[in-house]
Amino acid sequence: MKSILPVINEGKVLLSDGAWGTFLHRKGLQAGECPELWNVENQDAVLEIAQSYIDSGSDLIETNSFGGNPLKLAHYGLKDRAAELNEAAAAISRKAAGPDHWVLGSIGPTGQILMMGDVSEDEMLKGFRIQAAALEKGSADAICIETMTALDEATLAVKAAKESTQIEVICTLTFDLTQTGEFRTMMGHSSEEVVIALKEVGADIIGTNCGNGFSNMIGIVKEIRTVDAEIPIMVQANAGAPIIVDSETVFPETPEQMAALVPELVAAGANIIGGCCGTTPDHIRAIRNVLG
Repeated sequence: MKSILPVINEGKVLLSDGAWGTFLHRKGLQAGECPELWNVENQDAVLEIAQSYIDSGSDLIETNSFGGNPLKLAHYGLKDRAAELNEAAAAISRKAAGPDHWVLGSIGPTGQILMMGDVSEDEMLKGFRIQAAALEKGSADAICIETMTALDEATLAVKAAKESTQIEVICTLTFDLTQTGEFRTMMGHSSEEVVIALKEVGADIIGTNCGNGFSNMIGIVKEIRTVDAEIPIMVQANAGAPIIVDSETVFPETPEQMAALVPELVAAGANIIGGCCGTTPDHIRAIRNVLG
């Protein structure tokens, strides 16, 4: 695939995929089991998820590698298999995507806090480099660093991906609406701080994912656009705010409800739109119908 940026610069709004974890559990992933291990032990199930989003109209799909950092895989005794599991994740999504859709290599947080001394910067950088390089080797078209809340970790991840790959790097953080009506990450970072820091380390596309439905995402995109009018923005929203029904977490927004907000999200300045927790191929299909 050609680079993502030229297509965005032509004015096209791209559609990414939806939730992965939900579907892995529906297919039998047990609590406490490593999702990334399925990339070698249950490849057909992972491929079915990727294919479902391609069939629903996604332009870009992610990889089953969100927790594929060596620091996180260490909890399962799989630290030394990080490269293998990430390369396999990208290869599976590439098989579904074919030559006409982009594959985004997913990189999530390590679960370690730099300011608390849980891990050194060098160790964190090394882990992100291993993961990013393996995803590129498996045929990812871009790296998608996502669900970050700590800006120091996010910038290290971007730096590592830029140093160890030749592909574009996306970075999205998760924001919360404060009582004063502003959006900040759990670690207190404003959208302005995020934009400045991510651009400084070379992120090609920035944005937000998880934690909010489209209604709040519109506000986040507007905040980002007050800081930078040009940088491409990616948004992957939950299917609304979660609620508890019969002891289970449910995301209540229907495909139609999410799709109805897409025009306003595009008008605010979003360039890539997709789903996160609670979203399904039906949500993606509904958004595709709006985007055309």
